Amino acid sequence: MSESDLENALSQNLQQFLLELGQGFCFEARQKRILIGDTHFFIDLVFYHRILKCHILIELKVDSFTHKHLGQLNTYLNFYKNNEMCESDNPPIGILLCTQKDHSLVEYATAGMDNKLFISKYKLELPTKEEIQKFLNKQMREIQYEI
Repeated sequence: MSESDLENALSQNLQQFLLELGQGFCFEARQKRILIGDTHFFIDLVFYHRILKCHILIELKVDSFTHKHLGQLNTYLNFYKNNEMCESDNPPIGILLCTQKDHSLVEYATAGMDNKLFISKYKLELPTKEEIQKFLNKQMREIQYEI
């Protein structure tokens, strides 16, 4: 399965995906194109959370976690802080969804990142890891069944 297959499945079932994420999520963009320097990048899914008053950037990866994925998402978060936030907004939150992760690598890759503080602060309002994993597993089974 490719990232675009997963993204297509989530987009086709956007209403259910939003319900799984929890209340307050408002869909803003899919493959949001941003320009950094002379290079265009594409953020997989962008939401605005009306309760938390911040953007939620979701990156979908169909492979195991790598520090490169985190660097990519952190770049997008910094872009949003500088270019998309309104004065009344809280800093954006990034969610990286990947098929597997090495807990030690995640710990070292995220150590000292400011963005981690915001995720921790709003954790009660965001869906749990288990809820996201359950939803993604269900979507992947449905996609495989269709193929």
